[in-house]
Amino acid sequence: MSIVIKVENVGKSYVLRHLQKESYMTLRDVLVRNTKVIVNSKKEKFPDQETFWALKDISFDVEQGDRIGIIGRNGSGKSTLLKVLSRITTQTSGRVSIKGRIASLLEVGTGFHPELTGRENIFLNGSILGMSKAEIVSKFDEIVAFAEVERFLDTPVKRYSSGMYVRLAFAVAAHLEPEILIVDEVLAVGDTLFQKKCLGKMEEVSKVGGRTVLFVSHNMQAVQKLCKKGLLLNKGNLMAYDQIDKVVSKYLESTEASQAIYPIPKPDNSDELAGFATSLQIEDRSGRLLSEIPVGEKWQVRLSFRLRRKTEHFVIALGLVTSFELPLQTSWSAPQTLEAGEYEAVFSNDDVQLTSGHYRLVVGLSSFGRVIHYNENAGRLVISDAGDVALNPRIVNTQSGLLLNIMEISINRK
Repeated sequence: MSIVIKVENVGKSYVLRHLQKESYMTLRDVLVRNTKVIVNSKKEKFPDQETFWALKDISFDVEQGDRIGIIGRNGSGKSTLLKVLSRITTQTSGRVSIKGRIASLLEVGTGFHPELTGRENIFLNGSILGMSKAEIVSKFDEIVAFAEVERFLDTPVKRYSSGMYVRLAFAVAAHLEPEILIVDEVLAVGDTLFQKKCLGKMEEVSKVGGRTVLFVSHNMQAVQKLCKKGLLLNKGNLMAYDQIDKVVSKYLESTEASQAIYPIPKPDNSDELAGFATSLQIEDRSGRLLSEIPVGEKWQVRLSFRLRRKTEHFVIALGLVTSFELPLQTSWSAPQTLEAGEYEAVFSNDDVQLTSGHYRLVVGLSSFGRVIHYNENAGRLVISDAGDVALNPRIVNTQSGLLLNIMEISINRK
């Protein structure tokens, strides 16, 4: 495969200016100004501007047909990198070489003229990409059908909703056959069905058309489903560029420190509640604290809670949510009556084996079906690979599914 994007030691800086504001001055202030100037001149002065580096010495190559997921926390430099690649802004240092036409969908409002209709903007964008009128006409019906804006084609796009705007913008970018398609987090504006359709289209243009896709998203499920490689940024630095599962794992590790004991913050209204959870800890089946659980090993969660008064029909529940926000499982105790006091509940997994990844733990306490206390981020469960996949066939990742089902399998010669 040929290299279509080559980024060499790219940096992007901005000058941040700090305005020196003066308060309202009275006559007395004016009279003593000269004295203040003399005194202040001897004090330390702070600069009225500073240089901020949004990208620092970034280097990587992208091959034709690659699908690259660019991930990182807010402010890590993702959008700045896309703007440099899209030639919307120029890098301060380094070099960017791009082979082929680029279609960018970076934010709601880019690429369209608000006074022109949807129909006119389709032709305008095609012309900008260097396509002839005949080429645009041949794709026109596909674009309109994909965007689902037939009734509004002759309406100025400034009257479109944000969802309509993004649908049409994506349809234009994806169907006018650029060699490189760059998509930022704007798909979050669309509904779930449209997001799914967009992901399918991006996969199609890469596999069938051999085009390159760069995709920024905070939705790890979408990134892992679409992309084969990942690029992780943090404060303008390139932290990883590797297979997507490895990069996502590194990102999650950097944002969620693994630990074994998780104190649960006391609710603000705890004095009014019948009870609340206080902490949870993750253990192996012998009760030993573990910050990570090897794939296939049994584990348990010990959840401590406090009841302030006698509670009837009490139930405590523990839920698991995947790193891409998919509710996976909920377990709950049988209803019972408990007196006021300190308690702990132990949730043991005997049948459910999870594949490697990070899972969020959700805790809930209830009485007669009414929620007493609920914490949707009570702790983290980390399931890790252990050993060489060639030696341990049970090592799998999320692309193999979320649950590790150990089945009895027999192989016999026919």
